[in-house]
Amino acid sequence: MSSFPQIRMRRLRRTEALRALVRETQVETGDLIYPLFVVEGSQIKQEITSMPGIYRYSSDLLPGEVDDIAKLGIPAVILFGIPEKKDEVGSSAYDPEGVIQQAVRTIKKATPELLVVTDVCLCEYTSHGHCGVVVDGYVDNDKTLELLARTALSHAEAGADVVAPSDMMDGRVKAIRQALDENGFLNTPILAYAAKYASAFYGPFREAAESTPQFGDRRSYQMDPPNWREALREVEQDIAEGADMVMVKPALPYLDVIRKVRDTFNYPLAAYSVSGEYAMVKAAAQQGWLDERRIVLETLTAIKRAGADIIITYYARDAARWLSSI
Repeated sequence: MSSFPQIRMRRLRRTEALRALVRETQVETGDLIYPLFVVEGSQIKQEITSMPGIYRYSSDLLPGEVDDIAKLGIPAVILFGIPEKKDEVGSSAYDPEGVIQQAVRTIKKATPELLVVTDVCLCEYTSHGHCGVVVDGYVDNDKTLELLARTALSHAEAGADVVAPSDMMDGRVKAIRQALDENGFLNTPILAYAAKYASAFYGPFREAAESTPQFGDRRSYQMDPPNWREALREVEQDIAEGADMVMVKPALPYLDVIRKVRDTFNYPLAAYSVSGEYAMVKAAAQQGWLDERRIVLETLTAIKRAGADIIITYYARDAARWLSSI
């Protein structure tokens, strides 16, 4: 304390202009990706009960939605599909006329400047709700790889800008990279869900995507929450197989993992602020227990401060409006 009063830390906190001048971490609208849930049919806009303000859309309503998203300055959306028909091998996932393939074409025609990222997984398309082919009650890693590669390729053929495998099968990035390259999509990037944890925070998403497993759970292929060294191995492996960007999911409960990945790898890093994070804040805000705007912007700042370059968030549209008014 010998330097007091010459050094007063509060001097630079006195006004908003001073605070902004020395602010170390800035969240920008250009950092955000907005998730969209797409269903088959027409003129469908269904609110998701556990995620107030988030909807399932049919493809014919997407042009209006993506126009609004692009005008807000949000650079990208990530798509999740809910098909009418499901089967044991998730064949709707790699159908050229599937729900996501049609949605990609619709969006790129309506708003070509908006980046379209597609989630590559089978859980929304399988009758059992697991992320791969089930053999004798167990998800068969290697039998699943071909189907994931076919899915990613069909998305690229439809016009997807980025494919994002979220299944957590070993070797899927390599399988997808080979399929894309062999079919002329050398420039289609892969955003790998590299460190995806078997989290309880996914509950509302499973309602939204109708992807709850019909038996067991996903802990044999998604990561065990206590592990962070394993996350670094997963990221390293995905990069070695050809990932262009990597992701940590969920975001807020895994800020330490985001920081460790940031400090270890010089690759673009995404963090997914998942459905449970959204639902908790929304519920508390609706009860008047939290200032929704402040808590969301503080949370996004924490995620970026931890090291994320890209944040996937259901609050992207609200955040874009709030950031523009600061």
